[in-house]
Amino acid sequence: MSRIAFIGMGNMGLPMAVNLVKAGHEVAGFDMSREIMGRAGEKGIRAMSDVGAAVQGAEFVLTMLPAGEHVRSVWLGDGGILASLDGRPLLIDCSTIDVETSREVAARAAESGLDMLDAPVSGGVGGAEAGTLTFMVGGSDGAFERGREILSAMGKAVVHAGGSGNGQAAKICNNMILGISMLAVSEAFVLAEKLGLDADRLFEISSQSSGQCWSMTSYCPVPGPVPSSPANRDYRAGFTAAMMLKDLKLAQQAAQAVDSATPLGAEACQLYRIFARKENAGLDFSGIIKMIRGM
Repeated sequence: MSRIAFIGMGNMGLPMAVNLVKAGHEVAGFDMSREIMGRAGEKGIRAMSDVGAAVQGAEFVLTMLPAGEHVRSVWLGDGGILASLDGRPLLIDCSTIDVETSREVAARAAESGLDMLDAPVSGGVGGAEAGTLTFMVGGSDGAFERGREILSAMGKAVVHAGGSGNGQAAKICNNMILGISMLAVSEAFVLAEKLGLDADRLFEISSQSSGQCWSMTSYCPVPGPVPSSPANRDYRAGFTAAMMLKDLKLAQQAAQAVDSATPLGAEACQLYRIFARKENAGLDFSGIIKMIRGM
């Protein structure tokens, strides 16, 4: 059993922390929301009064936060994690943020003699609840081996992507592929519909042909072919359009920083920006097919 501090227990963080408790670990948690803290206490997590209290005596410190600005504040700010530690725990940030911030925080941790992993996840709320997340991990070999067991308690796949920041790089590149491919699948199904080709027939053909991809076979944006996809529950989110837009923006920010051409990524970002403006931010990202159908 390990002593773990978990900071940031929203839609993703709370079920992740609960899975750590289920794996037999002692988890002390903190979140700004009193309502979340109450729910955490009911699930066996020790609800702490602030970040400093949560990290005392921890062997591992994990965070799951909305954006880079929150990561900077929680890790580097006055009363933040680095200022409050009383030992040498392994530090793990599971947030999806910009590569620059991730590497800066890791460098600051290293100045204090601490190892840190960036470990953003894929799998959405459903994966967090089921403990089937995929972790894309950046950091040293030694830190990765030290953290593997803890991450495995929350996910089905824990993949080492290389040095600090490479977990974030892998996440934004992966989700740029996902956002682009979902648009392609959506356009194809709308075109098929207008040409009089049944969606089930297109799925049967393309899922076994060169058009096959995860966006089609696991997350089909039309109701029917994949019963578990959000299209069958009015696009209730597994991964919201707002979150997809966030990741596409991060990919564009990274591409501009290293002067890498991403014309399809840029177009995908613009389309999801339009979709999210139309009060669809909370819908699943696959719901963008509704906008395409109406264009």
